[in-house]
Amino acid sequence: MSQKLELSVVDQSPVRVGESAGQALRDTIALAVEVEKLGYHRYWLAEHHSAPNYAGTSPEILIGQVAAHTKSIRVGSGGVMLSHYSALKVAENFRLLGALYPGRIDLGIGRAPGSDQVTAAALSFPGQPKEIRHFPRQVVDLLGFLNDDLEDSHFFSSISAGPGEPEVPDVWLLGSRYESANMAAQLGLPFAYAHFFGIAVEEGPAVVENYRHNYQPSEAFPEPKVNVGVHVVCSETEEEALRLSACRNLSRLLNITGRAAGIPSPEAAASYVYQADEAAYVKQYASVCVDGDPEQVKERLEELAERYQTPDLSVVTITHHLADRVHSYELVADVCGLTPLE
Repeated sequence: MSQKLELSVVDQSPVRVGESAGQALRDTIALAVEVEKLGYHRYWLAEHHSAPNYAGTSPEILIGQVAAHTKSIRVGSGGVMLSHYSALKVAENFRLLGALYPGRIDLGIGRAPGSDQVTAAALSFPGQPKEIRHFPRQVVDLLGFLNDDLEDSHFFSSISAGPGEPEVPDVWLLGSRYESANMAAQLGLPFAYAHFFGIAVEEGPAVVENYRHNYQPSEAFPEPKVNVGVHVVCSETEEEALRLSACRNLSRLLNITGRAAGIPSPEAAASYVYQADEAAYVKQYASVCVDGDPEQVKERLEELAERYQTPDLSVVTITHHLADRVHSYELVADVCGLTPLE
């Protein structure tokens, strides 16, 4: 694309092997402070439950902490898994955040549970987990509570999610499939495509184009708006980037095979002996990631921007050491020409 890349950050608050969740959360705040200086546009926090690799169970709490330690970068959820919660409570949380940090809060909403089915059941207990067929209703109700414009006929139309004029966050729908893209299009909401999930990414451009083709303009967003999240590890040399990204790749493998225990060190990743099927999986997974030296990373990010027809990309970087994550974001910001905060 001819447009300059507009880069943001999605942080999953990765937990290193042998270190605490508290340290991972402090790393999240420290990283946000650094990337704001580099010129990244947004900083989104992920939601995971009962996951040894990730400490971010409550993005709404982390958003407040990150916003309090930064000055201008937009801060939001990437995302809140709405199926676990009441639409009213999510609206209250984000209207409160918006009141504290006006003009800086984003609310990304996901359909996925962010957990396994047993954990999803625990999040709803003693009630029953909400069926996914209720998700569209939840989204519509959430928008109504955020904007104080539920239909008069709605059972809860007399309830307000907060006093005074609402400071409404930008609401995004997150996903990697047609269902979320279609819902975002119908509701006139921005759509964030999770390329970094690595799920059927060959269909990704078609999913995004389907969103654009079916988009129904809304007052807040008269035009479709697309963000694409991408795994990136950047270092001075391709060899070093691949050494560092091996930690992320092994972590992913251990996670899907029920052996997760945090992000392993580069030494542990280098010494791991892969079975044939494991090696094949990691090779396929790494192929959707963007790992390399600065020029390689820039070229591949620009290729993805062209494929998805958007300059708006979110960078997800997972390495064992925080310093390597920060340095990766520094190199990407420099090579892509981001404007540092003065």
